[in-house]
Amino acid sequence: MRKLVAVMLFSCLPVMAFAAGGGNNKYIVDAPVNLQDKVSLQNGAKLFVNYCMGCHGMEYLRYGRMAEDLGIPDDLVLENLNFTSDKIGDPMENGMAEEDGKQWFGVTPPDLTLAARHRSADWVYSYLISFYEDEERPFGYNNHVFPNVGMPHVMAGMQEELSEEEFKSNMGDIANFMTYAAEPMAPTRERIGVYVLVFLGILLIPAYLLKKEYWKDVH
Repeated sequence: MRKLVAVMLFSCLPVMAFAAGGGNNKYIVDAPVNLQDKVSLQNGAKLFVNYCMGCHGMEYLRYGRMAEDLGIPDDLVLENLNFTSDKIGDPMENGMAEEDGKQWFGVTPPDLTLAARHRSADWVYSYLISFYEDEERPFGYNNHVFPNVGMPHVMAGMQEELSEEEFKSNMGDIANFMTYAAEPMAPTRERIGVYVLVFLGILLIPAYLLKKEYWKDVH
């Protein structure tokens, strides 16, 4: 019942996202999403686990499903990407207690499984690259896309170490992974769609020739 309520609440997020995050924001840019790019998805998964899962979880995505879809061996997932469980079939939950999150950040950090679906991949990517220094904020950073957000800039160290292009590439990989996580069937559906279009294209040839044969005597 608890998860059902959570899913129902997420269905209301499109309106909430525009209200809280600024729907018509000039800082929103296109996200480099490519669900067929497994290298990007694998890097995004690694970065999400190491930088985001300290506070956020993905309780509607299981480690095993991610491993299968992204082509990562189960043993590598358990060794390098699973710090909260010892089973490959467990959901990707974080280890933070809700009470602690609320005390530290003023609100419990939300689960991010469906964030890219309801916020949009562009919003997520733009949010990740839009932190800036602001001494008036509790953690010293603010965000152009989500002003006065309670989340600290956990990627600040990475941003200082990398070039702007490299940092944006990493943030694009995280957005790509979150887009996959919001709808794991999407990459498979895209691949099947390509096959269907190729099949229909081939079928068009005999269909056209048959049409010409049937209608050649019709004047």
